[in-house]
Amino acid sequence: MKKIFVTLLALLILSLPWTTEAKRFGDGYTLEKVVILSRHNLRSPHIKETADLTPHKWFAWTSGSRELSLRGGLSETELGQYFRKYLVDENFMPENYQPAEDEFLFYANSRQRTVATAQYFSSGLLPVANARVKYSGTIEKDRDPVFNTRFISMNDSLRAVAEKELLTFSGVNDPKQLGEKFSATLALMEKALDFKDSAYAKKNNVKNFSAADAKFLIADKKQPNVTGSIGAAFDAADALVLQYYETGTAFGKKFSDKQWKQIGDLVEFGGELVGTPNISVNIARPLIVCMQSELDNAARKFTFLCGHDTNIISVTSALGVEDYSLPETIESRAPIGCKFVVEKWRGRDGQVYAALSMVYPSTKQIRNIEPLTPDNPPKIFPLRLKGLEPNADGLYLFSDVMNRFAETAQR
Repeated sequence: MKKIFVTLLALLILSLPWTTEAKRFGDGYTLEKVVILSRHNLRSPHIKETADLTPHKWFAWTSGSRELSLRGGLSETELGQYFRKYLVDENFMPENYQPAEDEFLFYANSRQRTVATAQYFSSGLLPVANARVKYSGTIEKDRDPVFNTRFISMNDSLRAVAEKELLTFSGVNDPKQLGEKFSATLALMEKALDFKDSAYAKKNNVKNFSAADAKFLIADKKQPNVTGSIGAAFDAADALVLQYYETGTAFGKKFSDKQWKQIGDLVEFGGELVGTPNISVNIARPLIVCMQSELDNAARKFTFLCGHDTNIISVTSALGVEDYSLPETIESRAPIGCKFVVEKWRGRDGQVYAALSMVYPSTKQIRNIEPLTPDNPPKIFPLRLKGLEPNADGLYLFSDVMNRFAETAQR
């Protein structure tokens, strides 16, 4: 009986997600390298653009328009602290580590919300190292081509393929049908906002959100998008979700988790336009090349790249990650603060392996500003690559994963 109990206890400990109580894969593997592609944490919305979409007063945002919020800073620090405990437990680094120059890299897109996210994460991960965040140019003024989610090149053939992919993904024959596709969500938002009484509705003599003039934007050096008055609905959905994280309500109106997920799906729809097969490869190539270089860099142990939801979606799609839907979050593809994590492990058998996962705080954890601990870890969702077979522990041969990066970069 005692032997059975000990065996069951061992299995239970090994199943715990990234806790400091047990190594992730037991003693059979040693962690050698970590590369993370992160979405920025909680921010404020387009404050000016959303002010007229409701007669109500929005939450008193704690940062400037589209900048990282106070809650976002707290959440990201918690994530950094959680990774610190995890990496210490895996003997990847000692407690209070001060890495050598170039051993750890924190690199963010040149936006306040991404640079600030990387800074908060680094403070949680390396609290006494005073790590510097690398970024290109001037914050909020210059565009970093590595994190750009715009078409790198465009011709008539690609434009035709992209338009076909967007229609297939959207499930419509014409962008103008998006109003019908999202009719239930738009009605829910109109109720939440009391939209018909808003300054926007009165100025434009409308009572409902409309997609009557919607078009797909497919152009060189532009991000694939939906243009037209439906843009107001996307802005409203974004602001409602961000306000929900801060207050838990929609101007005092209580919605179910399913209803919030509906609104979150509309928010994510715009980001997912970069995730179709050909569009994702065209857009994500610079970032995939960057990640490939970091994975191949023998001097680098840890890399943290901070961008946007569109970076996560385009990169995972281009690499051939199997379709997934993340639980316990409003946005199921690339939620607030999520991290696409690629780890290099050396097995006791002498082989080198790679593990791919998505790590993210749940909606509840962000809402309640919950400490992320072994007893309350962030959500960890294993990812699978199409066409590759993992071993019994869910790990891929590292060489196979590197080949996938190389093949994608050359497409």
